[in-house]
Amino acid sequence: RQSDWEYMRVRCKLTFFIKLFYIYYILYLNMIVFEWPRLTVQYEINCTAIYEMEPVELGKTLAIRKKKSYIGPTDEAVVNATSDCDRFVSQGYGAIQGSDFEREFPLAFSLVVHQDVALVERLLRAIYMPHNIYCIHYDLKSSDDFISAMKGLARCIPNVFIASKLERVQYAGISRLKADLNCLSDLLDSEVKWKYVINLCGQDFPLRTNAELVSDLKELKGRNMVESKWPGGKQWRWTFHHLLKDSNSEYYNSPVSTSEMKSPPPHNIDMFVGSAYFTLSREFVVFVHQSSLARDFLAWSEDTYSPDEHFWATLIRVPGVPGEVPRSDPEISELISKTRLVKWSYLERILYPPCTGASIRSVCIYGAAELRWLLKYGHWFANKVDPKVDPVLMECLEEKLAEKRLSNCLAK
Repeated sequence: RQSDWEYMRVRCKLTFFIKLFYIYYILYLNMIVFEWPRLTVQYEINCTAIYEMEPVELGKTLAIRKKKSYIGPTDEAVVNATSDCDRFVSQGYGAIQGSDFEREFPLAFSLVVHQDVALVERLLRAIYMPHNIYCIHYDLKSSDDFISAMKGLARCIPNVFIASKLERVQYAGISRLKADLNCLSDLLDSEVKWKYVINLCGQDFPLRTNAELVSDLKELKGRNMVESKWPGGKQWRWTFHHLLKDSNSEYYNSPVSTSEMKSPPPHNIDMFVGSAYFTLSREFVVFVHQSSLARDFLAWSEDTYSPDEHFWATLIRVPGVPGEVPRSDPEISELISKTRLVKWSYLERILYPPCTGASIRSVCIYGAAELRWLLKYGHWFANKVDPKVDPVLMECLEEKLAEKRLSNCLAK
């Protein structure tokens, strides 16, 4: 009846505004916990206007960047915050709940991180759901405060844990791949029967709510979402034996090629290349964990360059694996794989608009002017974000995700 419908509509709107107030309250809790201001409040930034690309509002963000106004929590501040677990969890994590739809499709996350505790905690808070499961692998080279903070997060939040085996992660070496494999092994042993696992680094940030992510993953029907392309000019990475040697660059102990030729890949595997980042089905991870082919391929990859960028890209093409991508299928580029949205400086103006933040080692650290592009493109996570480059972008992403979590109520 019309009266019943009106009652439900009014009730829904009332519930929406109560929850909206509560969500914004949650967004400000990290300001209370870590005693740092939200710049969108301090400078009266309207994130909807940023999303609509209004010049005046975008100009405000540039002024903030020039002032270098962002002063985030120190690693020590997060260590102190997690010293009182009840208080820490009550200020944000305890209020987050998922729908039945989400709880029936739990997810797992592998976070391989090494610095900037506040950024890692902010990522964790953005992707957190009490029914999911989260493995943190910190680099053994990380600072004492960083390690203490990661242990604090794992101690305070029941479904967050530290990987049982930790690596000294070396740039482009096998240790980066093993860090994820260590987490994957632990995640398989956890009590949570997760459906898919996604790996993240400290400078990733979600572009979709957990509910949206679950909806997209269900549509995969067991397939994996991994970048996978023919190797082209990257065959040198596994043609010769590589050794870890001291380097003059910031990446000390990086793999250096020798003149010693390597044997071909085991089991006549056809090589593909892609990214270190993945979205994998549970069935595929079980295969990797149990298969002698995967173990042999991992051992063969030990002395290659950046094996994390060929291991997953190759294994998903092996005939008969769960969620197999046939070798004859077209290449899966980073713009087709929804796992991560990355802007490379040499592809700007060709595949996407220019970076409005800052480019470091050819990778864009996004600026606030890219908010709309990021949310509209259809990918699941953005890489890279850094509030020291643009603090407004992350705050607006948090706000827009909070709005999307509640929009379903008004749509009913």
